[in-house]
Amino acid sequence: MRLLAVTDIHGNSKMSKKLAETLQNEDFDALLIAGDLTHFTGAETAEKVLEPLMNLGKPIIAVHGNCDGRDVPELLEELGISAHNKRVELDEIGIVGIGGSNITPFNTVWELSEEEIRGILKQNYHDGDVVLSHAPPYNTIVDRVHSGLHVGSRALREFIKEKQPPLVVCGHIHEGRGIDRIGETHIVNPGPLFRGYYAVIDFKPEKEVKIELRKL
Repeated sequence: MRLLAVTDIHGNSKMSKKLAETLQNEDFDALLIAGDLTHFTGAETAEKVLEPLMNLGKPIIAVHGNCDGRDVPELLEELGISAHNKRVELDEIGIVGIGGSNITPFNTVWELSEEEIRGILKQNYHDGDVVLSHAPPYNTIVDRVHSGLHVGSRALREFIKEKQPPLVVCGHIHEGRGIDRIGETHIVNPGPLFRGYYAVIDFKPEKEVKIELRKL
């Protein structure tokens, strides 16, 4: 299965249109969106961002980010693409979603305690599932900010170490674009789509995961 992964669009509908144009020539099975469709705005902006991507006619699975407006999760539910605090199935693959982020110093719209993140994973995860989380796991390449501090979720890291999901797709930290591993778990932050970044993931359960970072 070939998955396309994006994150941190931050309301840039021009870039989502450009991605959609690019993906018309790409053979893929589904699009994963790891949050922050908007930049502190609401469902109207999210709809503009999503429209060209939904017109591709491929399955979309998404979570909201910490910078999405209060009505964005409701929109994702109405569109039938939300994975937040649930397990959705895509062919033979299960995907567990975590919207929002762990606690930040900035009091953003959607923030979760580490205990809440741990609870979502414990309640929904089945062995072998993919995790789609706006927040990255702590102490990885993908959660490091410019100062060098690691700011990801400790609960997510602990869960990865214990359960070893095959793949974690995340975002949130714009400068954390990259690929990392914790044990057997492949972790990718595609980088922010508003800067033209996305990722292509070739994924087969119980087989090697191949990830390619791309730029429009």
